[in-house]
Formats: sequence, structure tokens, C-alpha cells
Amino acid sequence: MNTRLFTFSGGEAGAWRVVRMETIAGDPLPSAAKLDIFPGSISQQSHGAKWLLRGITSNDRYVTHDEKNQLVAKQPGLGRPEATCAALIPIRKNASWWSLSQDERRMIFEEQSKHIHIGLQYLPAIARRLHHCRDLGESEPFSGVPAAESSIALRIGLLDKRLNDSENILTIPHVFLSRGRAVMALT
Repeated sequence: MNTRLFTFSGGEAGAWRVVRMETIAGDPLPSAAKLDIFPGSISQQSHGAKWLLRGITSNDRYVTHDEKNQLVAKQPGLGRPEATCAALIPIRKNASWWSLSQDERRMIFEEQSKHIHIGLQYLPAIARRLHHCRDLGESEPFSGVPAAESSIALRIGLLDKRLNDSENILTIPHVFLSRGRAVMALT
């Protein structure tokens, strides 16, 4: 089994309760009451899922050496028992994004939107991990599935709409989740 492959299953069963679903750009995911995360790949039929998203953990992209060191120093792992809130943010990047050079993507990602700079402000309260989907094949609906967990109500400040401003290169549905009695406070 590939230990870097994970499947996010949205449906009627799962460890996480879906509190809210919102789409910033593109088509929304079908509504789901619960979400579960499985190592490896599962079939939609065997788990009664309304949708499945698969992703592979990999190296960080678009970060400098110093940014990577800062992220590693401050970032906790996912799966902490005290983490009662989460956000799943599938992102689809179109052909315009992939036709850009690496430095052009970096310019949009950090120099214009300050994604890493903003994200560092929320660590260690929020743990995050990116699951890359693009290399899994054309049938995967998204190019990346960032997941974040928190022991406090999440403030999603790192979802900067400027990444989608004029380029129209991203599809971004959001799935906000909770375990137990957590309340989501989103700004």
C-alpha cells in the first residue's frame, strides 16, 4: 500500500461532521453530512460516499529554503486528539496555471497573495498538509487537497481570494468540519 496516498470520503458516515460547505469558485462538491479519511484508495460504492477525493503527500512546492524551515519549525502534525475543527479545501488548477513557469506560479502564490506569510501567522494553532492529486491521473477532479486541523475555531485567513482574482485559474470548494461540540468561527 502507498503510505502517501489518502482518500477523503464525503457521505453519511465518517469521523468528521460537515458543518458547512462553501464554494469560492467553480462547481461545488455534492453536499455531505460526514467526512472520513482513509489511508490508500477506496471505492465509492463500498463506503456509500457521495464523493471521493484522493491525494498523495509530497514535497512542499513554491517555498524557499527559509520558508520551508519556518514551516517545519512551527507546524504540528495532523491527527492531534485536541484538534476538533478542520477545513478541507480541494483546489483545481486549470491549464493556464500549469502553463506558467515555476517562478510565475511562485509569484502568484506568495509574492502577490502572501499565502505562506499569512499561513505562518496561524501556526502552530493550525496544522496543515497538502495532498497532491494531479499526478494520480486525469480522472482526479482536483490538483490539490489541503487539509487543516485546529484545536480552536478556524479562521481561514490563508484562503486568499487574490489567488483567483484575474487569472480564473482555480476551483475552490471548502468543506468545514468539526468533531464533538466545536463551533466554527469563520471570518
